[in-house]
Amino acid sequence: MSKRVVQIGVQEVAARVREAREAEREWARRAASERAGVMRGVRAAFLDAAEAIVDATARETGKPRAEAWLGDFIPNVDLFGYWIKEAPRLQRPERVWLNPINFPRKRATIELVPRGVVALITPWNYPVSIPLRTIVPALLAGNAVVWKPSEVAPEVAGLVADTFEKGGLPRGLLTTVMGEGDVGDAVVRAEVDHVVFTGGLATGRLVVRAAAERMTSCSLELGGKDAAIVLDDANLDRAIPGVAWGAFTNAGQNCAGIERVFVTREVSKKFIDGLVAYTATLKSGSDVGALTTDRQFEIVKAHVADAVERGGKVRVGGKPGRGKREFEPTVLTDVARDAKVFTDETFGPVVPVEVVETADEAVRRANEAGYGLTASLWTADEAGAVKRARVLECGVVSVNNHAFTGAVPSLPWTGVKGSGHGITNSKYAFFELTRPKTLLVDRLGAAREPWWFPYGSRAEALGKAMVEVMRHGPSRVPGLLGAFASRWKETE
Repeated sequence: MSKRVVQIGVQEVAARVREAREAEREWARRAASERAGVMRGVRAAFLDAAEAIVDATARETGKPRAEAWLGDFIPNVDLFGYWIKEAPRLQRPERVWLNPINFPRKRATIELVPRGVVALITPWNYPVSIPLRTIVPALLAGNAVVWKPSEVAPEVAGLVADTFEKGGLPRGLLTTVMGEGDVGDAVVRAEVDHVVFTGGLATGRLVVRAAAERMTSCSLELGGKDAAIVLDDANLDRAIPGVAWGAFTNAGQNCAGIERVFVTREVSKKFIDGLVAYTATLKSGSDVGALTTDRQFEIVKAHVADAVERGGKVRVGGKPGRGKREFEPTVLTDVARDAKVFTDETFGPVVPVEVVETADEAVRRANEAGYGLTASLWTADEAGAVKRARVLECGVVSVNNHAFTGAVPSLPWTGVKGSGHGITNSKYAFFELTRPKTLLVDRLGAAREPWWFPYGSRAEALGKAMVEVMRHGPSRVPGLLGAFASRWKETE
């Protein structure tokens, strides 16, 4: 394990947070352009470590090396570049217009300043991509980060942390601690300024409660139960492999993986037959990897068994594969609506397909889930898809594609309902990692403002004159100026 990723006890967390805060004070004083220069060195170190990071990711998570490259490593090259360019721009002071009549001789600016120490808790399914979505912009904003990665992928976490040290990041700004859930709880309860958590809904609720005790702000991404909607006019030659990838990439261990498909009746047989045939061609190991943990393997088995017990039909797959924790890519039909594969997050290579009569019914069914992360519409009617996208209750909608926007740093990744309210990627994520600070400068003028004490008849007259201007516009400005002059004279 890396020297920067250390197994620690709960009692040590507070000291690590204090060290991070000391480092952050100096870091925040640096110019944004200087911080960007440091991050360019980190990006170079990250590229140098490519093979080692990919090897460790595949080994610890069980995913194919191709997915480790394309899902965990390559997107971050763009991510570094995007934030190195955008963070300094976003932190430039913004001049704000002030009404010169209401607020004469005043100048106001808004700056985005760092929150301070950001606590970051991340899962094992994408052990490189998910943490870097927060670490890179948080550091560029001037924060320090205390990162509690998943204990399932400690080697990957160590290698990622090492790239920041090798790239020249000052010590203490990225503090990476390893441990079980009690360590994560201690990090949230420590003297941090903001919490970013990606994980399950049940744990997310605990994080919110713990943070609320200290009035600490939270950003939460808590998974999904994503739907794909396949309509009559869909290009099935694209929809079939697209839905299969969305359902089975990363062995289904993707918060935005397709876990429900609603297909209109007219094309249902052709689509289902095609999806079953395509799924049967996928190869274990090279296409669909193993489940990462024993617990997740057992959940997937239980969800399939529950669907079958309720009358569901296994069209392909449905049983463990040959390798350890492998589960065959599975397509189910005729599944009861209250089955776990329709109501709970499966997080595995299993997808139920339900036939619906209309597109509107498909949208209603998609919205019934307790989650709302992403969804996809597969159709040739772009205008109709855009209208339906606006009523889908989720944070991201794709048309004729699914889920890949998490790899686009300029697009916000966010959800609603049980998927949480956090944001990664885009300027909107940067707004969560900073806070606006207003600076108002009053150029020396009169001894007092018109609204200061003492009040009197002239102050009341000024208020009435301002209302007249609001009602009738510029024609009443002379009267307002007279009231102003009278009030200013009174305050001198």
